[in-house]
Amino acid sequence: MTTFDDRESAFENKFAHDEEMSFKAQARANKLLGLWAAEKMGKTGDAANAYAVEVVKSDFEEAGHEDVVRKVVGDLGNVTADEIRAKMAEFLIQAKGQIIDEV
Repeated sequence: MTTFDDRESAFENKFAHDEEMSFKAQARANKLLGLWAAEKMGKTGDAANAYAVEVVKSDFEEAGHEDVVRKVVGDLGNVTADEIRAKMAEFLIQAKGQIIDEV
């Protein structure tokens, strides 16, 4: 292998790692959002966890995060899409911190 091949491989590995970490952080942020929304709906324990899983799964319906926003806004009813987006941003920062602490 040449130095160029080594560098190319290193960049590919870093890209794959960064994408995996981004995916994990977004999924964790969605779970945190789901737990927050479940609390707002009065759900606790297994029901809250089940709802959080539903929120995580809703992110796979289409590209982007608007599917999550629509689900939570529709389920809560008394919040705006902008409020949910703000919470998502807050939880993403928290999720990234949690993942870094675990490493």
